[in-house]
Order: sequence, then C-alpha cells, then structure tokens
Amino acid sequence: MGGPRPPLLLCVLLCAHAGLCQHYLRLRPSPSDHLPVSDLKEDPDPDYDPREQDLSERTLRKKLGSHFDPNFMSVGAPAAPGNRSAAPDVKPQGPVPNELKRLELGETPYGKRVKVGKKARRKFLQWLWTYTHCPVVYAWKDLGLRFWPRYIKEGNCFSERSCSFPEGMSCKPVKSVNKIFLRWYCQGFLRQKYCTWIQVQYPIISECKCSC
Repeated sequence: MGGPRPPLLLCVLLCAHAGLCQHYLRLRPSPSDHLPVSDLKEDPDPDYDPREQDLSERTLRKKLGSHFDPNFMSVGAPAAPGNRSAAPDVKPQGPVPNELKRLELGETPYGKRVKVGKKARRKFLQWLWTYTHCPVVYAWKDLGLRFWPRYIKEGNCFSERSCSFPEGMSCKPVKSVNKIFLRWYCQGFLRQKYCTWIQVQYPIISECKCSC
C-alpha cells in the first residue's frame, strides 16, 4: 500500500550506493550474490564424457601443472563428500575491526550519555564482533566426470543466523579466489566432434561480510 516506508528505502539506498547501513552498525555490504557457482547443466549423452584413456592422472597433473592445489582439489572422493569439512571458526581472530571501535557506546536513543568503562566496552565490542563475524564454511563438491580434478572444496557464507544487531542482515560473499581446473570440452557432434581438456577458472568464496 503506497510503496515502501521512507526509513526502509533510505537504508536500502545507503547500502547500495554508499556502502553504509546506519541502522546496522555501518557495515559494508556485499558486492555480489552470484557465488558459490551454481551446478552446471550438462548434456547427459555419455559420448561427451572423457574416456578411460583421457583420464590418466599423470598426464592431467602435467597439463594442470602448478595450478593443482591440494587444499581445494581432490582427484578421488574425499572422506565425506558434500559434508562440511570442518566446523566454522565462529570466534574471529585478530584485533576488533576499526568500524566497531569507532562505535559510540555512551549515547542513548534519548540523547543522554552514559559512562561505559574500558573493560565493559572491550567485552561488549568483542561480543559484537563475534556476533557479526562471517566465517567461510567449506564443503567438498563433486563437479562430475567432465572436470579434473573432479572434487573441489567450495566456500559458503555462514547462514545459520542473522549477523547484525538488531537482526536483519546476513553474511554474503565479498571476495573470491580463482582456482584453475581442467574441463573436458567437445566441439561438433557425434563422430565429427573433437574433444580435449582445456583450463578453466573456477571462483571460490574466500571472504564473507555482514551486509544488507
């Protein structure tokens, strides 16, 4: 009825254009909602799959060269594919970010000021950082026979709860890294087709932040 209320519209505009959200601790929003990569729609015809002689590990390792990253790639099925490889590190490491340090905790909504001791302020900021921290949760994913290595450890942003106080914001990707994989690529049709391994870039989420 009559469009969105002005405060909500203002928050959306600030998040989109200035990287701010005044009602949510001035945390920077995410620039992208397109990660992790969606599952590819493959042609189910097995004639477009690599043959046994095309899957020589020695040959493919040589073709991939220094791009092979055992921390994010696996030739064989990991111990528990599809499950989280490790529990997310909910407790952040290092110093409290500057955007939280700059928060004025002594102001009340009614314009009055209250005295907050250094110890209480430090504990509250540590709790606030832990609450708004957005860890990357990694899980193994099977890319299928037409990728080599076949398994990738893919990142997702922690999403079990809202990351803002008050609630309303969520963890979203802000940075990614590209890993080089081999992709079985075919041109043409049936007996006239030509297939070979080509190098492709696969983006993986490497950092998440709390955003509108």
